[in-house]
Amino acid sequence: MQAAGHKRAPAILSMLSFAESSFFPIPPDVMLAPMAMRLPKRAFWFAFLTTIFSVLGGIAGYAIGYFAFDIVSDWLQTTKYWDSYIHAREWFEMWGVWIIFIAGFSPIPYKLFTITAGVMVQPLLPFILASFVGRGARFFLVAGIVKYAGPRIEPMLLKYIEKLGWMFVLVLAITIAWVSIH
Repeated sequence: MQAAGHKRAPAILSMLSFAESSFFPIPPDVMLAPMAMRLPKRAFWFAFLTTIFSVLGGIAGYAIGYFAFDIVSDWLQTTKYWDSYIHAREWFEMWGVWIIFIAGFSPIPYKLFTITAGVMVQPLLPFILASFVGRGARFFLVAGIVKYAGPRIEPMLLKYIEKLGWMFVLVLAITIAWVSIH
């Protein structure tokens, strides 16, 4: 909350959003929510900044996967993220670039999807569009909830954001399955 009030908070949020999409483990929600709470009139501006820089960071993650995966793969295998990377590959094989949209809400680190998209040479323009829509929906949802619900929602939002992400993924999967059948 203290950092959210700093005059450079939007720049910090932008850097955090970029870094989280390509290499950093802390999601920007931890900065976005307090900033939206502190300045509710600017909540959607903060969500927009978060989205833009998250997508730019996603492009950097894509480049890491495309150009430098051989360099980072040995390190990645030593981390807790390796199994998630394998799952991301399986999901790309099943869903293609559409998994990027879903990944915007999932609790699996987004950077794994951006790097994996580069490794698997997913089409770049659809990757960017799916990133923009998926990440934007998440960040605007967080900003909107905090803006309209105020301080009373923040502890609950931070506590349940992962479960909310999985619920969204489940609802989306059911919807896709239903549309596929009909």
